[in-house]
Amino acid sequence: MFDKFREECGVFGIYGHEEAARLTYLGLYALQHRGQESAGIVSSDGEQLYAERGMGHVSDIFREEQLLQLPGSSAIGHVRYSTAGKVSINEAQPFSVKCSYGQIAICHNGNLPDATEARRELEHEGAIFSSTSDTEVVLHRIARSRTGDLIKAIIESLKHDNGAFSMLFATPDRIIAVRDPRGFRPLCMGKLGAATVFASETCALDLIGAQYLRDVAPGEIVIVDSNGVHTLQPFESKPVTHCIFEHVYFSRPDSIVFGRSVNKSRHLLGRCLAREWPADADIVVPVPDSGVAAAIGYAAESGLKFRFGLMRNHYIGRTFIEPRSQIRHFGVKIKLNPVRDLIEGRRVVLIDDSIVRGTTSQKIVKMMRDAGAREVHMRISCPPTIAPCYYGVDTPTREELIAAQHTTDEICRFLGADSLGYLSLSGLLEACGDSGSSSSRPIYCTACYTGDYPTQIGQAGQTMREREEGSAITIATT
Repeated sequence: MFDKFREECGVFGIYGHEEAARLTYLGLYALQHRGQESAGIVSSDGEQLYAERGMGHVSDIFREEQLLQLPGSSAIGHVRYSTAGKVSINEAQPFSVKCSYGQIAICHNGNLPDATEARRELEHEGAIFSSTSDTEVVLHRIARSRTGDLIKAIIESLKHDNGAFSMLFATPDRIIAVRDPRGFRPLCMGKLGAATVFASETCALDLIGAQYLRDVAPGEIVIVDSNGVHTLQPFESKPVTHCIFEHVYFSRPDSIVFGRSVNKSRHLLGRCLAREWPADADIVVPVPDSGVAAAIGYAAESGLKFRFGLMRNHYIGRTFIEPRSQIRHFGVKIKLNPVRDLIEGRRVVLIDDSIVRGTTSQKIVKMMRDAGAREVHMRISCPPTIAPCYYGVDTPTREELIAAQHTTDEICRFLGADSLGYLSLSGLLEACGDSGSSSSRPIYCTACYTGDYPTQIGQAGQTMREREEGSAITIATT
């Protein structure tokens, strides 16, 4: 329905609390924006693992009956959007297996580009897969490991992967958190009384009243059991490349991600955007909800009035019944509607976080025109997106990315806007704290804006590029 990148997945885990499953449910509820296809929880009572998974939103899957089936003082949970694989209950995580290392459950935020080839090799050797997920490859590698120790088996199964992984493992007696050496995807650690908590974002810690301690470091393994918290750094050190789109769009603005306030980053994105792309206009209007913080920053820097000129319907389910008679742009209208008395007769700066295919942005500009806007100036709080992501983000192929095929002027005419301005890459990095002025600064992956990938993509990337040989987007340029 909407022309946006999908927010990959979210993970949550807790060890040492009598209400582990219920707190995991709440943690996943806070992370619902990161995945809305499926959710699952695996708990442990110290003797065995218990699992509940389902399709849809967290609140639809987990009721009192399901939570009562999840006893114990430790649990891990997952919300999913598919970045690879099919959409079915078989893909819902956490995955659970029983092997020579006992019962193991895993949940994963990220993507393993090399998993396709690894899966072929495992299937050739007789492995049987129940899902299309790259995460299941990790479990097969662990089960086949001859190290005799689970932690060593996990290290062996992941040490050659070039991809992105923030993972939580559960066994009957411990929780294990693992993050890839480049730190692509976020994973934080907190405390709730004597309990240890892990989450993709700090907003999940806030909801349950846990204290944020630190991020799980890139390349770190954290083991929590009855003897306390133990850490390892077993992987080869690599340059840190955090996903900058976490600050542009994915994460909730009330979260601390990669040690930095998401709201602060987005506010500064808007300020930088106003300096780079000022507009002779009357009001600044965000595309809700992800454009709000940047729009506030743009208004503050430019001196223009900030107005909520687009209202979002937050109560749409996963599906809805369309009318038999066609309603033009129904998919956008059911979620967004302009406030005519704020828009009519005014010159509007419309702030959004990104343009992917451009189809939804075109419809929103048309809505503003229909509401009486004299002018519509589109401003985007990141650079043009020209390349797909292979590190845990569901992105279109390069041929579907409008900025990879057309100039800014061509895109502006396609949108029907009076002007279009993208934030520069230097402005993006500055707003997100990567100004180059300090050796301790965060380092970000910007491959979706540059096409410069920090790792070798391998066969998965080649397969994607082969699919891009088809027809490109065609837009009117007159």
